[in-house]
Amino acid sequence: MTQKLDSLQAALDIALGDSILKMARERGEITITVAADRYLGVAARLRDHPSLKFEQLMDLCGVDYSDYKNEPWDGLRYCVVSHLLSITNNWRVRLKVFAPDDDLPSVASVNEVWSAANWFEREAFDLYGIIFEGHVDLRRILTDYGFIGHPMRKDFPTTGHVEMRYDAEKKRVIYQPVSIEPREIVPRVVREDNYGGLQ
Repeated sequence: MTQKLDSLQAALDIALGDSILKMARERGEITITVAADRYLGVAARLRDHPSLKFEQLMDLCGVDYSDYKNEPWDGLRYCVVSHLLSITNNWRVRLKVFAPDDDLPSVASVNEVWSAANWFEREAFDLYGIIFEGHVDLRRILTDYGFIGHPMRKDFPTTGHVEMRYDAEKKRVIYQPVSIEPREIVPRVVREDNYGGLQ
């Protein structure tokens, strides 16, 4: 496995050079981070370079780093993470790019490089609010059209902002403010008096 990762790392260094901001080898995988302005070019090079040939996009998702590992995050907040597979060379790589603006997160769409990115990018837009420039049909895919906000952002309330229900009098679905009262659930511990042989 180590020799295979060494070969992949060398091929990535040769093909991408200074486009790689960071490269990490952890748990038998390589993760590369690139700048947003080079993201689309790097994606095309990963697919087309004869020594890499990452023909297949396996997954693409958004990440909100605002409270990473329950610690304050010092850096850009929104990231797009792609998992790529080279069937020809039988290796994988993880590609990361951070959106340069936290207020309006935006990166290039890789839909023209891998057509499988279409719905993945729509999902990241819907759940995180990341805009994919150049996407052919960027609209919500999981939440309804009237939904306000992006539910996977860490500052989005767990209960949401509104709830919907069917109103029998109006004979239609209506939206209303959330009626769930916030509460903190503390588990109750019940033990026998001599639990575990202790007296």
